[in-house]
Amino acid sequence: MRASDAERDRYAEILREAMAEGRLTAEEHGQRIDAVYAAKTVGELQPLVRDLPGVHGVPAPPAPSVSFDKEPRTSDDGRPPARQFSRQLVAVFSGINRKGRWNVPERVDGFMMFGGFDLDLTEAVFEHREITLNMVAVFGGADIKLPENVTVRGHGVGIFGGFDIDEHESDDPNAPVVNITGFALFGGVSAKRRKSRAKKLAERAERHAEKAALKWEKHAERWGRGGV
Repeated sequence: MRASDAERDRYAEILREAMAEGRLTAEEHGQRIDAVYAAKTVGELQPLVRDLPGVHGVPAPPAPSVSFDKEPRTSDDGRPPARQFSRQLVAVFSGINRKGRWNVPERVDGFMMFGGFDLDLTEAVFEHREITLNMVAVFGGADIKLPENVTVRGHGVGIFGGFDIDEHESDDPNAPVVNITGFALFGGVSAKRRKSRAKKLAERAERHAEKAALKWEKHAERWGRGGV
């Protein structure tokens, strides 16, 4: 059976309590949290808390419902729904990647120690007009890729490290605003605006079309001279 957002949140709460009690390390917690929010079915969620107390507190899944949808549900623009991820990111001696089409919550808190984040928001869905990415890097690093049409504001500090934010004020008054806060201690946080993968592919296709048209013109000109 497909897992709901509420069910994912309940399992995530069990994992948070387990880490607070010392039953999970920060690395184990981060790995399991990622798996929780990536899970598509309840069956994928259950093994993540099977060895922890409090599993009995997770409500039993409701009886299966009948769906007459023959195709997976899509968003209004016809694409698959954006993925949901945790608002809290922890990377200790590990790495976390976010890319593609995913929902960006109003606030994301990230902590990395001897680890790193690669957050690509170029194709992400902004559910809020203004968001905050709060990054804390200790002997770690975060690389943040942002869409071209957003306003970017940096409010971070680098201590024996770097906090390099490519600030930008969009010409569009309705453009999303991304605030990047936090600090880097013997680490680094960088954020730059990049073209989306779709835009890069469109530009590449346009260049190929221009080259093909130029070749055709040259061939036509050559054949025209030969026919005289």
